[in-house]
Amino acid sequence: MIHLDPLSPEWDCPLGSKDLEEEECPWGGGSGLPPPGCFPGSWRHDVGLDCKGSPEGAEAQAGTVYYYSLLQSCLQQAGLPETQDRSQVPRTGCPGAEVTLCILGSPSTFLSVLLEGGVQSPGNMLLCLSPAWLTKVPAPGQPGEAALLVSKAVSFHPGGLTFLDDFVPPRRATYFLAGLGLGSCWGREAAELARDLTCPTGASAELARLLEDRLLTRRLLAQQGGVVVPATLAFTYKPPVLLRGGDASQGLRLVELSGKEGQETLVKEEVGAFLLSEALGDALQVAVKLSGWRWRGRQALRLYPRTELGTVVDTVLALLEKLEEEESVLVEAVCPPARLPFPGSPPPGPELAVRICAVVCRTQGDRPLLSKVVCGVGRGDRPLRHQSSLPLTLEAALAAVLALETGLSAEQRGGRRARTDFLGVDFALTVAGGALTPVALELNGCLCLEACGALEGLWAAPRRGPAAEAAAAAPLVETMLRRSARCLMEGRQLLLIGAGGVSKKFVWEAARDYGLKLHLVESDPNHFASQLVQTFIHFDVTEHRRDEENARLLAELVRARGLQLDGCFSYWDDCLVLTALLCQELGLPCNPPAAMRLAKQKSRTQLHLLRRHGPPWPAPSLHAVPCCPLESEADVERAVRQVPLPGVMKLEFGAGAVGVRLVEDAPQCHEHFSRIARDLQGEADHPGIGLGWGNAMLLMEFVEGTEHDVDLVLFGGRLLAAFVSDNGPTRLPGFTETAACMPTGLAPEQEAQLVQAAFRCCLGCGLLDGVFNVELKLTRAGPRLIEINPRMGGFYLRDWILELYGVDLFLAAAMVACGLRPALPTHPRARGHLVGVMCLVSQHLQALSSTASRETLQGLHDRGLLRFNQLEEALVPGEYEEPYCSVACAGPSPAEARLRLLGLCQGLGIDGPQYPVAHFLSHFK
Repeated sequence: MIHLDPLSPEWDCPLGSKDLEEEECPWGGGSGLPPPGCFPGSWRHDVGLDCKGSPEGAEAQAGTVYYYSLLQSCLQQAGLPETQDRSQVPRTGCPGAEVTLCILGSPSTFLSVLLEGGVQSPGNMLLCLSPAWLTKVPAPGQPGEAALLVSKAVSFHPGGLTFLDDFVPPRRATYFLAGLGLGSCWGREAAELARDLTCPTGASAELARLLEDRLLTRRLLAQQGGVVVPATLAFTYKPPVLLRGGDASQGLRLVELSGKEGQETLVKEEVGAFLLSEALGDALQVAVKLSGWRWRGRQALRLYPRTELGTVVDTVLALLEKLEEEESVLVEAVCPPARLPFPGSPPPGPELAVRICAVVCRTQGDRPLLSKVVCGVGRGDRPLRHQSSLPLTLEAALAAVLALETGLSAEQRGGRRARTDFLGVDFALTVAGGALTPVALELNGCLCLEACGALEGLWAAPRRGPAAEAAAAAPLVETMLRRSARCLMEGRQLLLIGAGGVSKKFVWEAARDYGLKLHLVESDPNHFASQLVQTFIHFDVTEHRRDEENARLLAELVRARGLQLDGCFSYWDDCLVLTALLCQELGLPCNPPAAMRLAKQKSRTQLHLLRRHGPPWPAPSLHAVPCCPLESEADVERAVRQVPLPGVMKLEFGAGAVGVRLVEDAPQCHEHFSRIARDLQGEADHPGIGLGWGNAMLLMEFVEGTEHDVDLVLFGGRLLAAFVSDNGPTRLPGFTETAACMPTGLAPEQEAQLVQAAFRCCLGCGLLDGVFNVELKLTRAGPRLIEINPRMGGFYLRDWILELYGVDLFLAAAMVACGLRPALPTHPRARGHLVGVMCLVSQHLQALSSTASRETLQGLHDRGLLRFNQLEEALVPGEYEEPYCSVACAGPSPAEARLRLLGLCQGLGIDGPQYPVAHFLSHFK
């Protein structure tokens, strides 16, 4: 709350020093626990907090009881139900095969993370209230590292439901985050538990010592982040390696001391120069304090007028005697508070000080994301602390630095898997040069996270306002899930059927990054990927009429080589049915071969769904489109009488829109059928588009509307994630893709209609597990199905979804193939917008050979000016072509991304009269 109480004697000091307790802890200082009954409220106390096999002493038991009561108080204030004790009936699970996000820390600090985790990964977000609930066991085959087992925890579920659970057998943590800040009554035990784990950790004592060293982080922020920090003079006794040498930072003066005795002259000269320097600006006071991990929460902050040189020097000399190696005495400017009028107070009412608090989370690709900014407001005549100020919303921009660990060894980080996944950045709002200026004070973890959680609690409380405020913890929980997925998948053995072409080059780099052990079955003995896998099996998989026989032969080869597989999958259209048959032979998880056959053959998909009238409603038949299979001229004649024209003719097993054409009447139908029968007879005529299945065709009704892709992740028949993108108008009578936008610009209701239509169509075909790409049109009568691709989306889709949402469809598909539920956020949030166009050799050969060459586009991609996805290897024009590449631009809005892309396309020569990019992007306005 805002402090407006009268000044107490410790504040009402005469001129001279003011000894102010600077640091913060949950119950106001000291190392003991708070007095009994400090939490008003009523809840059950006869709960099973003891952990079988791990007895606690009296002091440790008191700490566990305290944190349990604190949790109940937090839940009560948030309007959430009391924790239910179900520890009498232990929970069983699948150790090593399920996500387990474990937090050991104060419930008030991590409440926002815990509640968000309960939404994004129900039942897998666990809070441990005592180190005794956790056990480290040596990890086989990983010397010096240990697995972390959870025997007891409070589990979090949607709606704020919590349960006190025992786990038999113990759950194996896939992510561990320990509260290592002030106020933890078991900081040493938490630090030891976090050290050298096989699972990812979001903090370690070693990293915390670095990141919460004010001198080190201020120099880091000033040098690498371009952030304003308070003018600081530091006397450092034998400074740590990271502070030695280096470039000087504006406003920061570091004086290295080889000894603590006989420094009077040096200190007087340095302090005198500092107090008179322009770096102090308008500051009227300076603070003198000790800096170092040992002194956090154990010292007083001393304030002096900057005119009192002698007193400041005496204080510095006195504090020098207390230093140990790598510690410092700091003399820093006290930033004058911005003069803000206080509402309702007559002049000259107390000035208000503003302390800004930002939480920055590490996201996909180790990029920092500002997830929340709040500010604390309090009296300007005293230091402003987190827990003595009221958090308010503040719109601001921030660039933060999360790269301190770069270059540190595993030992320096506290383990191979230790990283800093979130930071709190504290600013004071002051005036410099007549302008409001945020000045960075320090980095911390838990305090800023707790402040942001407090703000969200205000909005979430009953009748306080909208609960749609984005949670500060959401990006952190997404990172926890992402790193958990890596932990679960590292070392898994997967058989991949079909290597694909240049558009799938990302697979090999991703597999190496995730630690997957890939074994490849491929028809081309000289494929570049043969050198990038654990095992290469050369086998002709192009003749799909022999898939059953080939599946048996491949199963024998796998057994003969002694491969111990965790899963088998494919992202290549031609190989999907073969993969399902092989999984059946090997007893590996997969969709039934009948379902894959049904989805693979386009006319069978539509005709099957047309017969699915429900229940439940709405039935998939509402989304299916009338069609007729074509294998002969007689079939064409019959089809034009059954299917309303105009219609669309396409290959039954085709891909990439090759051979797809709008037909207006019967003669056009016969003409196109004859052309395809002549030109595309087998795999050699156009490899990779499904001609190994034959060149049968279908005629389907043409439906008006906008075209969209829906990429789904399903597990056990449940929808885990869906990503909707919009496509631009095609160049009729062809249907080759021209442009795309993600995320969709549709209204939420229309987006939901598309997602449900895609989901129901997959279920209707028996597709229950996997990553699927569903193409639909949104008509005035609702979604209509174009086709189901029973594999992850092609072209640019995997790259775009990873860039915007931090979700890797390749990793999700690999997890499903291993029988593991993908670790995905429940409601992924896009980090911006992408708008892209396709380049065709027939339209852009000159540009692709000059102004928009592969080297030029790759260079622009590397500079972050566009996203370049190469889809074909050679610049060879042909009548039946697929896009050569996709070129896209990002922006904070679709309009800005579209304008950037249009400008680039005009400059690169991609836009032109025969390929009007502005027209293709017109759907995205």
